[in-house]
Amino acid sequence: MTDILTERSGSVLRIQLNRPEKKNAMTNDMYATLAELLNAAAKDEQIRVVLWHGAGDSFCAGNDVVDFLKTPPGSSMPQAPLMKAFVEFDKPLVAAVHGSAIGGGTTMLTHCDFVYAGESAEFQVPFVNIGLTPEFGSSYSLPARLGHLRASEFILLGQPFNAARAAELGLVTRVVPDKDLLATATQTAQQLATKPAEALRTSKKLLKRSSRGPVEEAIRVENETFAALLQSPDAKEALTAFLEKRRPDFTKSRKLAAAT
Repeated sequence: MTDILTERSGSVLRIQLNRPEKKNAMTNDMYATLAELLNAAAKDEQIRVVLWHGAGDSFCAGNDVVDFLKTPPGSSMPQAPLMKAFVEFDKPLVAAVHGSAIGGGTTMLTHCDFVYAGESAEFQVPFVNIGLTPEFGSSYSLPARLGHLRASEFILLGQPFNAARAAELGLVTRVVPDKDLLATATQTAQQLATKPAEALRTSKKLLKRSSRGPVEEAIRVENETFAALLQSPDAKEALTAFLEKRRPDFTKSRKLAAAT
């Protein structure tokens, strides 16, 4: 089964994350494929809008931990090409989010121009909980949108929040019934596709002009800190506990760090 499906409808490219049995958790190959799709869509004059959603009962559960842990220490982050593709993508990007949007499943949405959330949607940025730091430029974009105090609530505590709270904070365009979610997002994508292409692209560039530099710098620093912390005892304990389906014991990781 293909982990990412695509469909062209007029000038709209629909991309579906297609690992429903894993809640669409992203593998290294999926990151690379999604980056390639966005880069190709950016160059294709026949594509004016990209619509993005997930299969099954979730949008995206973030990284596939088993696959992610196969990344050799010191190698570049597997998400890096997708981060670059998001920053450089100058056509409208519309997301339809239902069920779980965890970790990167939330932070990737900060690069979208329209985010429609189903009533079932639940968001979380639990990086600190597993000994890591935010990604996809969210250490800049979330405080910029929410203010420091609210961003701290979500990033430092790592607690989940529902679609209504996301809408209240301005993280989603609108909350709609789950049954209407994809139709609503599709309608917006089709409406955008009828507009003058060059004006649409230029307007998006202008909207992102003041934030692009800070987001790129945030991504650079985040990738460095994320890669370093990934080798830390706390992160290793958290990820091992996840795979073993138990609560992490960070006193154990601190003792290990002290012993070394």
